[in-house]
Amino acid sequence: MQRIPTGVADFDSILGGGLPAGSVVLLLSDVGGGGHEFALTSAAKIGIVKEFPETRSFMLGHAGKAGVLPEKLNYITFSRSKEDILREVKLSFNRDFFESLSSGLMFKDFSKGYFMRTVVPTAWTGSEDGDLFSELKVDNLLESLVNFLDSNAPNSLIIIDSLTDLIVSETIKFEDVVSLLKGIQRMAKKWEAVFYIILTDEILDKRRQQMVVDSVDGVLKFEWSKYHHTSKRQRYLYVEKFTSVLAHLDQERIARFATLITSQSGFVVINTERVG
Repeated sequence: MQRIPTGVADFDSILGGGLPAGSVVLLLSDVGGGGHEFALTSAAKIGIVKEFPETRSFMLGHAGKAGVLPEKLNYITFSRSKEDILREVKLSFNRDFFESLSSGLMFKDFSKGYFMRTVVPTAWTGSEDGDLFSELKVDNLLESLVNFLDSNAPNSLIIIDSLTDLIVSETIKFEDVVSLLKGIQRMAKKWEAVFYIILTDEILDKRRQQMVVDSVDGVLKFEWSKYHHTSKRQRYLYVEKFTSVLAHLDQERIARFATLITSQSGFVVINTERVG
């Protein structure tokens, strides 16, 4: 089975080179827990290796060398502009990450459609007057997303930022979002793509969150944990669901990964905690 590196070397070494092609992965994250940074690190490092193949061992580690790189890197956003995201990257990470993401990442901004039936004026979303009428011809936002994926998802890494935006929108039915996820999960195998879908934890009630979890192949949970008797906190990564990944973790008796986010290396696994 082809595997696509995550760009987090110590994680990929456990997974046998990365995530299986055709995987739809929910990045379920506490606020600031690291889900967004994980996706950006993955895209940035893969982008650097695609442009400079000689950096592959350094960027992806020994295990990542055997993985297959996606042909395209796509970033889908519903409420934030490309400029806003890149500005955040520039302030947070090193120059190589910024240049990789600004040149190698295809951004698709659906904010005009997302805000169309809200109080947000078109001027705030970068729309010209003429754009408003062309946007009205589109049946709905989810259909526009489907059309984009049909054309761009094959052999790609796709980051969807974020599912939270779709779920909190009063103009989009939750049941339609779940149906879309199930459709993406089905087509991802044919496209041989990997999807990172970002969702803020506990935005949904338990029942609805489980419906989302049941509609994807894997769930990576990013959360903060406090130390006893101190205010110090540590980020952790858990694999909550992922049949092909959990088999490797169970074999190694791995419970969770302690993680760190740095400006130089992005999202990094700093310790692997084992059971027993």
